[in-house]
Amino acid sequence: MYQELGPDQLRKRVDPAKFECDSTSDLSPSKEIIGQDRAVHVLKFGIGMVDSGFNIYVSGYPGTGRMTAVKDFLEVASSDKEVPSDWCYVANFDNEYEPRAIELPPGMGKKFREEMVSFVDEAKRVLPEAFEGEEYSSRRDQVVKEATKERNRLFEEINKKAQSEGFTIQSATSGLMVIPLKDDGTPMSEQEFLSLDEDMRKEIQKKRENVSEDLRNAMHKLRGIDKQVNEKLKELNKEVALFTIGHLVEDIKQTFGDHEEILDYINAVQTHIVENIFAFIVASKGPEQQIGGQGGQQPPPSIQQAMQQGERIFRKYEVNVVVDNSQTDGAPVIVEYNPTYQNLFGKIEKEAQFGMLTTDFTLIKPGDFHKANGGYLVVAIEDILKNPLSWESLKMAIKQQKAIIEEPAERFGYISVRGIKPQPIPLSIKVVLIGTPYLYQMLYNLDPDFKELFKIKADFDSSMDRTDENLIDYARFVCTFCDKEGLNHMESEALSRLVEYSSRLASLQDKLSTQFAEIADIIREANYYSIRDNANKISADNIEKAINEKIYRSNLIEEKIREMFERGQIILETEGTKVGQANGLSVMSVGDYAFGRPSRVTATVGVGKGGVVDIEREAELGGSSHTKGVLIIGGYLMQNYAQNNPLGISARLVFEQSYGGIDGDSASSTELYTLLSVLSGVPLKQNIAITGSVNQYGEVQPIGGVNEKIEGFFSFCKVKGLTGEQGVMIPASNVQNLMLKEEVIEAVRDGSFHIYAVGTIDEGLEVLTDRKAGKRREDGTFEEGTIHRLVEQKVQNMARNLKEFT
Repeated sequence: MYQELGPDQLRKRVDPAKFECDSTSDLSPSKEIIGQDRAVHVLKFGIGMVDSGFNIYVSGYPGTGRMTAVKDFLEVASSDKEVPSDWCYVANFDNEYEPRAIELPPGMGKKFREEMVSFVDEAKRVLPEAFEGEEYSSRRDQVVKEATKERNRLFEEINKKAQSEGFTIQSATSGLMVIPLKDDGTPMSEQEFLSLDEDMRKEIQKKRENVSEDLRNAMHKLRGIDKQVNEKLKELNKEVALFTIGHLVEDIKQTFGDHEEILDYINAVQTHIVENIFAFIVASKGPEQQIGGQGGQQPPPSIQQAMQQGERIFRKYEVNVVVDNSQTDGAPVIVEYNPTYQNLFGKIEKEAQFGMLTTDFTLIKPGDFHKANGGYLVVAIEDILKNPLSWESLKMAIKQQKAIIEEPAERFGYISVRGIKPQPIPLSIKVVLIGTPYLYQMLYNLDPDFKELFKIKADFDSSMDRTDENLIDYARFVCTFCDKEGLNHMESEALSRLVEYSSRLASLQDKLSTQFAEIADIIREANYYSIRDNANKISADNIEKAINEKIYRSNLIEEKIREMFERGQIILETEGTKVGQANGLSVMSVGDYAFGRPSRVTATVGVGKGGVVDIEREAELGGSSHTKGVLIIGGYLMQNYAQNNPLGISARLVFEQSYGGIDGDSASSTELYTLLSVLSGVPLKQNIAITGSVNQYGEVQPIGGVNEKIEGFFSFCKVKGLTGEQGVMIPASNVQNLMLKEEVIEAVRDGSFHIYAVGTIDEGLEVLTDRKAGKRREDGTFEEGTIHRLVEQKVQNMARNLKEFT
């Protein structure tokens, strides 16, 4: 039996007393994810599971607060985790193209950098002083003096020997030359030498060769002396440098004595400074100040380069702290909203120098994988897929368990350019992807790596049960939100209205929507109105106004359609009765707003074999679901009226004045009513609009958008004037979805509008015709005078006519 619904069935109200507060300011803020018990359970398992591949995919629809909820959950869960290590990049003095990575306890990276800055600053001060001091100058001069003395002695010996043989040694641009002497002791010219007889020239040449040999031996000894001088000066420089900075090195070693990598590094720094001592000193003093007295030698190329580069030489001794956890509590939680390749994996910056781009380890910049190492990285999968290279690189990093910084083009083999390749950093990270169910299915089916790397799926529901406990949690959520954004708190009556709106969004009386983004927008807008009214609390009127204003901003098309109905451009009757005609209901969506629109549905029938023809489908305006609904109508007719004879009809069904696409089967019951009306000749009430799908056995099934459909027909009836007879017929299973506007409820309360719930086509026929649908008798026929009997007789007559025609 059909049921006419009372006003109390049209909206499930909330008693403000259930919130146990006068306003949300009386409540304590919520620190947990509400309404997502399944997701929380899975997330707890996911963060506790440390085996490889157990990363998490959080599946849900936009607006459910997935990103914020997961971030808040992880921040709480990570607070008691161990703080991960700091990571630094330093110079590799063995291979400058492969900077070294050093791991340090949290907070030590920053300290290490500061210690190295102090060390270099002090070395820049003390080394020039040491090498310009009297002691160093005296010892250096002594080495040079001894070498000069030995050099002079060798020259004196060779000159004496040359003179005893009748030669002198002269310096020329090509080197030292052995020149014969005349009897008066003056050098012999080339012409004078050539004027001598041949025997004399041969004798002089033989002696010259002997002297030249002695000269070569002497020069070899001189080179040995120079080498010894250089070695002694080098040892002296090393001794002085080590003595000067030795205590500075020891201070660092004592500070970081437990870290073998730092001890190795500081030894390498000390060795590098000693080997490049003059370059270090020149850079310390500035390019305008040169060190003289290096044994008469020209400054080596390293000094000339230092004079050009100045302070750049000291960058070799800097510490690039890429991960600093000195201010981190627990494990890090990084949320990336722009997951480009560089943001995720870091980059190596470049700078212009001498007309070209250069780089070094100090220009290495970390990515999210470095910052989140030892913790959690949260990122939206849709954003990753929009950025080239990010998705494949993310999977590669998880599989290799390494954070590698390199040029993306080089990583994927597009371009090979010589540059630095920082040492990879070991990864221990949990990646949490935020995405929709659709993307999860696509990745799971099409990407073989996905199911191996993201083995945990946490589903976020779009609704939660409307229990007393959850009502309190919902109120605490509002409290948290108001505190977080600095909004006025909400009165308990406003909470009731907000919860009722939430149930409307969930489309179920015993559910609350978890579309927190939309709820938050209503709270923000209501807060605006409360401030405008000089109130310190958000009232129920503020919530109602926010909801109505939100609708007003989006319902222009709905208003235009109503206006067309009022002008008679949309033909629809809300009074009287008609054969083969009924008012169907559909939902139109315009982005963020959906509304119900009544449409006239008509049916015609004639003798034939065409069965039930869907004009919408024939015009290519009907979708697959709508076509299915029409085919089900054919099944219903066969089941009820064609057991002993062929159906023998050719029927046409159409939505009048419909020029766009139609889909869904929610009008299939309406179409069946019009078809039964035209077959039986019994008129249908035009003051009752219909919605509901039907199966082949005549059971009316639930549909979506029931609230919008009822309100849509109500608004049309208001235009023409409520007569007290108008109403809507819905499936009985949709009663639980009703959360109607207050004006509709009041109209039902005062009897000017009606809502009927039916479970079968037979019940609906009784509402629409005030006649019995009819039951099948023992002989298989329907009761006389009923609608079914009239249809049965019509079908039988048409079958006979069809047989005669054929």
